[in-house]
Amino acid sequence: MDPAKLQGLFDMTGRVVIVTGGTRGIGRSLAEGYVSAGAKVVVASRKAEACAETEAHLRSLGGDAIGVPTHMGDLDDLAALVERAVDAFGGIDVVVNNAATALAQPIGQYTPDAWTKSFDVNLRGPVFLVQYALPYLEQSEHAAVLNILSGAAFMFSSFVSLYAAGKAALLAQTRSAAAELAPLGIRVNAMAPGTVDTDMVRANSAEMQDVMAGIMLLKRMAEPDEMVGPALLLTSDAGSFITGQVLLVDGGMVPH
Repeated sequence: MDPAKLQGLFDMTGRVVIVTGGTRGIGRSLAEGYVSAGAKVVVASRKAEACAETEAHLRSLGGDAIGVPTHMGDLDDLAALVERAVDAFGGIDVVVNNAATALAQPIGQYTPDAWTKSFDVNLRGPVFLVQYALPYLEQSEHAAVLNILSGAAFMFSSFVSLYAAGKAALLAQTRSAAAELAPLGIRVNAMAPGTVDTDMVRANSAEMQDVMAGIMLLKRMAEPDEMVGPALLLTSDAGSFITGQVLLVDGGMVPH
């Protein structure tokens, strides 16, 4: 192994990375990680103020970044996100589908509106964002897509079945896209975090948070920054021969 090549495996210099849900939690850590690795980062989130703050924060780290207010359930927003990325940086190399909603309803009590909202954000949005970005990914020599799943996609996941079903469907989409896009030189992978110390998790009671941490072999929540290394592996040259896979970054939560 050539030492210089080894040093450059995780180098993202000059590459354009879209990170959805990038203003807080896992997405913010990923955005910081990509900027630190040299990428030009496009952060998407629903709230304009959060996008502006995150853009300024990433620039303060020495990175090149823009924030684009985007609702994952709005296809026009997704098309505009791709357009803004290309206008700002000239192309797209990596799409990270991190944004999600943890909307939960018990089985037997689903409402059509809840079903639509959950699947629009957790499945339709990521799929169509990649579709809109596809012409630019095809032009990249380092094209990669990373779909952020959840351990819920692999477990019984009672009481969060809407979320789990959407994430499981996104896993199926990941594998299909990897197969179809491989001839175009585009790698598609997924990452499934376990319990991570984010606002989504902190919305649960203290007792439930203890349960969520306790089901992992490591008996603790992950910090959002612990997701950066695995994400970089799957989207940098370090993972150049990895496609169609899901990496469980879950502290040993899901037997696999």
